Amino acid sequence: MEALDLTALTAAEIVARVHDGRVSAADVARAHLARIAEHEPSVGAFQEHSPERVLAEAGAVDARPDRFALPLAGVPVAVKDNVDVAGYPTRHGSAATSGEPARRDDELVKRLRGAGAVVIGKTRMPELAIWGFTQSALGVTHNPLDHTLDPGGSSGGSAAAVAAGMAVLGLGTDGGGSIRIPAAYCGLVGLKPGAGVIPLPGGADEHWFGLTATGTITRTAADAALMLGVLSGHGDTGGCDADWPARVALSLRSPSPVGRLHPDHRAAAMGAAARFRAGPHGAAVALSDPPYSRTLAVQWTRRWQAGVARELGELGWDVGGVERRTATVARKGRRVTEPRPAAAAAWRDRFLAWLDAGGHDLLLSPAVAGPPVRAGAMQGRRYLPTYLISAARVPYTQAWNLAGLPAVVAPVMVCGRPVGVQLVGRPGDEQKLLAAAARLEGRAVPALASSGSSRDR
Repeated sequence: MEALDLTALTAAEIVARVHDGRVSAADVARAHLARIAEHEPSVGAFQEHSPERVLAEAGAVDARPDRFALPLAGVPVAVKDNVDVAGYPTRHGSAATSGEPARRDDELVKRLRGAGAVVIGKTRMPELAIWGFTQSALGVTHNPLDHTLDPGGSSGGSAAAVAAGMAVLGLGTDGGGSIRIPAAYCGLVGLKPGAGVIPLPGGADEHWFGLTATGTITRTAADAALMLGVLSGHGDTGGCDADWPARVALSLRSPSPVGRLHPDHRAAAMGAAARFRAGPHGAAVALSDPPYSRTLAVQWTRRWQAGVARELGELGWDVGGVERRTATVARKGRRVTEPRPAAAAAWRDRFLAWLDAGGHDLLLSPAVAGPPVRAGAMQGRRYLPTYLISAARVPYTQAWNLAGLPAVVAPVMVCGRPVGVQLVGRPGDEQKLLAAAARLEGRAVPALASSGSSRDR
């Protein structure tokens, strides 16, 4: 009989086996450590990783008298580099820091460990998590689906670890698509919750003037729901009626003036709409564009720049010690008048009114416009080319950070390859969106006649 591959199991499957004693947390940890030893040299997902610490942590889970009730018992989780894990440096993706080990766990890590999860390592990100790719002076991360490509960013290390089977769950942050972009590029489910649903790293009240949320990167929507329950402090993973969504708004229009939609991503969104229409609880799908304004991209960019400038000051870093493009973002941000919440609130209200007027349960759109950049291709580039190359590929995510609304990316299969689509809902719809994502994940959809490989561009 062939041995069970513990690295291929979902979080729910691992938890069930640890609870009934079929495997131990240490068994799960050893399997994932072997996977890391095999694949990490070619992927480069981790910034910090200690097998000894992982095994000690897994052994501590096995020794807990409450292990049979822990909701994440023995599940390996990869933590993004901007979240403190005791004993590991928090580098923020930058060589500008000395890399002193954190003295204590962030509240997010405390919740994961309290639920029985095992931290498998700290994962790479671009400097200060400000780009939609994962390349920095600290290293280049490769996409496990195609090692010649980048995994997306900024939570690209976490996504790569999950996609490569080196972790089961990934913890990330999302200020403009930083969870959803790598989820889309790595064939995963990425959840950016609404504002305030999950605490921010460091217990911050807000980050980047309200843009950033903490969220999850997983292989399945069910695992995302499980992780959300732990991180939010609400153990109930909820669910929704079988006939939700009843009405879906499909839009291919980009909120940004830059970027051209690749045929594979058009096919994915249209195919996902067909999937929602099918079956006994088929939804009505209407082609309808949200009321995007011409200034949405500018509003997001101003907050992003000002947020980076403020964060650089809070960290006590000098612009001379960071990458040239990071320094340029910060200099631009220092010239921005402090963004006012009113503009973001007005956009949020306008979108919610549009949903209500159309009777829509959710918005379905592409997750990204085109393929990821080549691995290493962004190393050393200046601000303007970096910004333009990035903006053209990932224009669909930032509007929902500005609105503070929940958004989920889920993969559908186009010509045998995973391509992400995005679902956006109302405040509090996280579990509903995940249930909707579960109807799509891994399902084949037809390619458009003009669709070719996403690597052709």
